[in-house]
Amino acid sequence: MKKHLLMLALASTCFVATQASAMTGDEHKVAKEKIEADYKVAKAQCDTLKDNAKDVCQKEAKGKEDVAKAELEQQYKPSDSNARKVAEEKVKATYEVAKEKCDDQNGAAKDACQKQAKADEAQGKAEVKAMKKAM
Repeated sequence: MKKHLLMLALASTCFVATQASAMTGDEHKVAKEKIEADYKVAKAQCDTLKDNAKDVCQKEAKGKEDVAKAELEQQYKPSDSNARKVAEEKVKATYEVAKEKCDDQNGAAKDACQKQAKADEAQGKAEVKAMKKAM
């Protein structure tokens, strides 16, 4: 399922790259400020949580910010490089959240969770690498 989500994300990124309407510098600046404000709000919401739930929330918020910034750059200056950056940020964010969620587990279950997170990350990176070759 994660593979399908990544492929869908890559396809949507490519679609954005082919849109004809260019973003102005002012629109870019406003959009970037909105992403940063959204991150601050999301991070503040995490402060109401405790322990690992707070850590997971913070990783999710940071991942969403990083992906949104990469997507914004792709909208502002569409390129193969920026499209790959979006895909890379999505893989990174997914891995960071998955790895943090593993901390809720113990022993063999935690080890298996971390191993699965690492395997999913490796697969995502391989797909990004394949994307580089295709472009």
